[in-house]
Amino acid sequence: MKKAVVLLSGGLDSSTTLAIAKAEGYDTYALTFDYGQRHRIELEAAARVAQSLGVKKHLVIGCNLRGIGGSALTDDIDVPKDISSALTGFHASGMIPVTYVPARNTIFLSFALGWAEALSSADIFIGANAVDYSGYPDCRPEYLKAFETMANLATKASVEGKFRFTIHAPLLRMSKSDIIKTGYALGLDYALTWSCYDPVQTAPAGVSSDRKPAMTGYAPCGRCDSCMFRKKGFEEAGLQDPLEYAV
Repeated sequence: MKKAVVLLSGGLDSSTTLAIAKAEGYDTYALTFDYGQRHRIELEAAARVAQSLGVKKHLVIGCNLRGIGGSALTDDIDVPKDISSALTGFHASGMIPVTYVPARNTIFLSFALGWAEALSSADIFIGANAVDYSGYPDCRPEYLKAFETMANLATKASVEGKFRFTIHAPLLRMSKSDIIKTGYALGLDYALTWSCYDPVQTAPAGVSSDRKPAMTGYAPCGRCDSCMFRKKGFEEAGLQDPLEYAV
């Protein structure tokens, strides 16, 4: 079977991407980053999803982007809440939101490229989306194409003609509702995933309701961009989000 490295954050998009790669017949190697993000719940989610989907290996790499800062996810900057214009794909100001992490996808894809070359895998999957998203520049198709070009200029495997790398972004042109429907069709359990940027503690760890992962003791805030896109997606798909929101 062909091998594929899949970037897996534990979120809805990356988990669906992993399910797609598996359905396309790849042996999947999931890559997750402990990069100093605001919380570790998404790391727990990534581990659950990787186990559920039977990856060949789940590699978690420590990469301290908190030392760089510059983002609400890695610095002492408040996560924006209740910004309904985010659902159009951009904030009203047209500015990239403070939840953008400087060069994150470039950093993560570079690690994925290194692992893929070591595995003799020509295929890298990323859950980038250019429809229902917050306007991050490293989710655009032109960026992904440019990275693919760079990957084939900068690696021994490509220069020696062994194979050429392909960056797969199967969700790129899909709405959030279509992504969710695709995941359900592939048997993905979205109760295992996590999207919220700024979770709310609801109970001691290990205590939960029927619709909240027991190992977290937290609920998604329901008010950040990521929660709003997720809720919108489930509503438009006519499906119930298995996670229980604080709001």
